[in-house]
Amino acid sequence: MLLVDERRRLPGRGAWLHPSTTCLDGAEKRRVFPRALRRPGPLDTSHVRSFLDRPTGAVASTTSDENGSNS
Repeated sequence: MLLVDERRRLPGRGAWLHPSTTCLDGAEKRRVFPRALRRPGPLDTSHVRSFLDRPTGAVASTTSDENGSNS
């Protein structure tokens, strides 16, 4: 699962993403998250998608895996 690191403080590897669902769709289509985070297989992006769909328009800056680490 990918998590949004709003404060940019979680340890480990992260991936930058524009704060739009269009960018997320493209990243999922190109399967960039497993490659960028050095994780095998597809990753669950539902948390990131729900964050981007929030009406507050909050900015998503980075994502990391659920452990905040790539080991």
